[in-house]
Amino acid sequence: MKIKSAIIAGAALAVVSAFSANAADAIKIGFIDPLSGPFAATGTNGFSQYQYAADTLVNEKGGVLGGRKFEIIGYDNKISPKESLVQLKRAIGEGVHYIVQGNSSGVANALTDAINKHNRRNPDNRVLFLNYSAVDPALTNEKCNFWHFRFDANADIKMNALTDAIKAESGIKKVYIIGQDYSFGKAVAAAAVKFLGEKRPDIEIVGNELHPIGKVKDFTPYATKIRASGADAVITGNWGADMVGLAKAIGDAGIDVPVYTYYAANDGITKTIGAAGKNKIRLVHEGPANPPSTEEYAAYHRGFKAKFPEKDISQFRIANVIQMLAAAMEKAGSDKPIDVARVLEGMEFTSLHGEKLVMRAEDHQLIQPVHISVHTDENITFDNDNSGFGLVTESTVSGPDTALPSTCKMKRPE
Repeated sequence: MKIKSAIIAGAALAVVSAFSANAADAIKIGFIDPLSGPFAATGTNGFSQYQYAADTLVNEKGGVLGGRKFEIIGYDNKISPKESLVQLKRAIGEGVHYIVQGNSSGVANALTDAINKHNRRNPDNRVLFLNYSAVDPALTNEKCNFWHFRFDANADIKMNALTDAIKAESGIKKVYIIGQDYSFGKAVAAAAVKFLGEKRPDIEIVGNELHPIGKVKDFTPYATKIRASGADAVITGNWGADMVGLAKAIGDAGIDVPVYTYYAANDGITKTIGAAGKNKIRLVHEGPANPPSTEEYAAYHRGFKAKFPEKDISQFRIANVIQMLAAAMEKAGSDKPIDVARVLEGMEFTSLHGEKLVMRAEDHQLIQPVHISVHTDENITFDNDNSGFGLVTESTVSGPDTALPSTCKMKRPE
């Protein structure tokens, strides 16, 4: 009996040891974003895109550093900065050294501060923050730090491109700005006022308001104010459920003006807008889908839809994060965050779209082409929300032409 018990215990230990060895071999990437609550659709879609990118672009090609795989681990932050810090602590405790996050600049600001402090206090257990979508300009200006890298164009870069498009529309004389009441929404509003003032001082700002993030159930009162203002165009940085609600209210109110946006696509937004927004909704983004820029990208997109038919590639930059992280590890010959960070600084990379990307060393802001696309059901190869509607690229700003100066004073570790 004792011998049998010993054998069972030994076998169990062997299983545990084998599991531990496999877990140690995997490079863990912690995904801290909303997986429940009003912004769950955006978060879960992003999580699927990370899993697909890791599997397709790294794991199925043999992994990194001699065969090690990427493991994406989800941590639900419920879009709360406070909960994000709880999940960050949990992730670090579970051996995660790479954090990816993108939904909410409020969360990103909390994480970048916490990670910077953690790394100063724990030089043997450092963490790298790969920000794929939080676009508050402060993160790569006055709040920049060595451990934060941003893969999306910041709010100022995007507004600079959007206002170039508005500048060309001579019929626009009045603009209404509406956004979510937190750091990102405020940054969008400030950039809109700044760039419109510089490029079209004749345009009157007839509304500039913020609403609570994730709490407005009915946007009809806001749409009523937009209609009453006589605006010729609307600018909004809304995303997730707040973009769905605002788009529905604007459509229901019969507001027939162009709407310039950052995130008015996918996750139910495109389906909600439907025919009512055809040729009216414009969005600034990276990674053009229509027409597909390369066959390599088209194959990647088709593969994702085959695996996740109810979801979309809503944030192509996720593929850039995974590919650039893998390339940096290979070049560094290491998975230590400090070694990888030093390679990422100034790194040049060609995306699946065939576009040249540069991680600017001075502030860790990715410099890349940005595109202005229109919501339509014509000339669509890849639609969104399985709706028949998607985004067709109308204009492109080259990477170097998107670059804006930074006030970052980067302090690098010894």
